[in-house]
Amino acid sequence: MSVTRISVLALGIAGALAAGQVQAAGFQLKENSVKSMGSAFAGTAAKKGDSSVVVNNPAAMTQFEGTVVQADLTVIDLNYEFQGSGTDPLGRPLTGSNGGNAGDVTPVPALSIVHKLDNGVALGAMVSAPFGLKTEYDAGWVGRYAALTSDVKIVDLTLSGAIDITDRFSVGLGVIASRADVTLSKAVDFGSLLFANPATRPLPFALPQAADGTASVQGDDNGFGWLVGAHFRPTDALSIGVSYRSEIDYELSGTVDWTVPANVAAVFGANPGTAPLFRDGDALAKLTTPSILQVGASWQVTDAFALSATYAETGWSSLREVRIDFANPDPDSVEPFEWRDTYFAALGAEFKLNDTWTLRGGVAYDETPTSLAHRTPRLPDANRIFYAVGATWKVSDAFDVNFAYSRIEPRDPKIDTTSGGSRVAGNFDGNANLYGISAQYRF
Repeated sequence: MSVTRISVLALGIAGALAAGQVQAAGFQLKENSVKSMGSAFAGTAAKKGDSSVVVNNPAAMTQFEGTVVQADLTVIDLNYEFQGSGTDPLGRPLTGSNGGNAGDVTPVPALSIVHKLDNGVALGAMVSAPFGLKTEYDAGWVGRYAALTSDVKIVDLTLSGAIDITDRFSVGLGVIASRADVTLSKAVDFGSLLFANPATRPLPFALPQAADGTASVQGDDNGFGWLVGAHFRPTDALSIGVSYRSEIDYELSGTVDWTVPANVAAVFGANPGTAPLFRDGDALAKLTTPSILQVGASWQVTDAFALSATYAETGWSSLREVRIDFANPDPDSVEPFEWRDTYFAALGAEFKLNDTWTLRGGVAYDETPTSLAHRTPRLPDANRIFYAVGATWKVSDAFDVNFAYSRIEPRDPKIDTTSGGSRVAGNFDGNANLYGISAQYRF
């Protein structure tokens, strides 16, 4: 039985490690600040008064006084529905539904604290989720051989420090301790695998779609990175910020769990050459999250009105492939991605309505790192537009509450992919609604 054929049909599950959601290009999550979300994340590297700068630009921490604690919660309502069809290796239509709504409602919390010392030094800490996803298709859907479940959680603890070099210029540095936890699955067409071997082809279940199983991989690891930033205030009304976050490497170690139909397992077990295959065991995969460069500006036009802007680049080209190494004799699974670097651009505005309320809004454009040739149902990604509104309620001189809503519309996401000889092609109807609330207390 062909080892290459086995790898293509059954082990090509690496694609899930680079899957993502609609709220940001690739599998990036920008939602670490509700206040910033209200202006479509415009000016996040330059704005003052938002303690999420611990991760967005640590140099801006010197603009605080005393101690500031901030808690953010963003709820992402992701919607993705497939509209298309597929064919098996014999050219017959793939059976199954459209998969239902592959999205989910996912909370993304963040917690930050900044303390400014009297000597121009500021210290900060933040817990946030910079990357992640959660998508799930109905069992038996038409694209089951490409994706079923994807659950990726990456959580960072960032410790940052900053110092004023002059009255108008500060620099910052941070260290990142990161935890990645990945669980993902797909269906395996064992019927096609048996059909490909002339010796097993006469079996009644040796036909594409006649003997489905599943493969599920779980892995986790810790990674470490760093970030640097600079904050320049040429005038009292204008702030400019630049920050850079490093790549972080993970070696995800865990297990693979195979579900093999009993009749197929009996066939493999009868041959010493195939008996060790498709057995539960250990697995290892390498994953690199990309670097992120941000440039932001904030301009206080009048006492009541401000404008902000951001340009950011994400180094997705570091994700060339994902390889899963199985401890059992199963061959490595290699999934090419060939992703490209992307940019994000945003414009925002803020208006102080009165001493109690401040209103804001923004629009942004986010570029996808994927191409049609390497796009799968795990990431039916496309360039997207952000539309955002938000508000701050100043409860007292020490306490603020922020609200935000963002609507994200991808531009015609579509796929045309082959997995194990089965082809799935079609469009996705996708969008995301983001609802956020945060509170900041100063003392």
